[in-house]
Amino acid sequence: MNRQRLTVRVSRGSILFSASDGMEITFERYPLKTSISLAANMREALRTVPMLKQDYERVTVMVDSPVMLAPTDLYDAEQQTELYNYTFSQQDQQAVLSHVLPDLNAVAVFSIHKDLRLVFTDFFGTVHFRPLMVSVWNHFYKRSFTGPRQKLYAYFHDRQLEVISFTQNRFKFYNSYAVGANTNDALYYILSAWKQLGMEAREDELYLAGDFADREQLTEEARKFIKRVLAINPPGEFNRAAVTQIEGMPYDMMLGYIKR
Repeated sequence: MNRQRLTVRVSRGSILFSASDGMEITFERYPLKTSISLAANMREALRTVPMLKQDYERVTVMVDSPVMLAPTDLYDAEQQTELYNYTFSQQDQQAVLSHVLPDLNAVAVFSIHKDLRLVFTDFFGTVHFRPLMVSVWNHFYKRSFTGPRQKLYAYFHDRQLEVISFTQNRFKFYNSYAVGANTNDALYYILSAWKQLGMEAREDELYLAGDFADREQLTEEARKFIKRVLAINPPGEFNRAAVTQIEGMPYDMMLGYIKR
């Protein structure tokens, strides 16, 4: 059977797979062996995971790696590797790639280990690589047009916090922080961005989304400083769409299946 789409989500702590034939979505978390590399884990998955033995019209790999955002009018493909390596001090084993964000007038420059990239291209042929955050950026950008208030978004995944704000058709603020399960650290980074942007504590809005510990505690602590704090619940946000009922699927992966 030819299934239309395969999505692979690769982060430092997990490899996730989802597939869709246009009617049904299947999801699987691959149990990583921490003693071997992500590339070796992926090779093993290709041998053992039944979902990966089928044919697909499109294969997308979501990569969780540091991202450098460049305005479209200033982006230079010939300099992207040099600038990226300077910004993040990457090693030679990383392949530097880019993904255009037309609605935001930006280009996202990111990286993937060369061995891991080769595993995908050798097995699938044509593969579309993109930063893990693409669907989240696009979705929050569209949400930023609803209502008159400024909005700050905090997205949690893989023990990281991504803080995002938009103005008109571009990023106003974007940064990523390692937070683990520390609520105080997360709140500090959020409030620091809030202050830097000059947002109003009683009028503007903070949205919390993703997988983070002590959701209720963080929400209540944030409300001591910001009046309008909203924790995003995917089933409620998307009218209990089937994909939001899949246990363990991250918000960023769900968004790829939401029709808007």
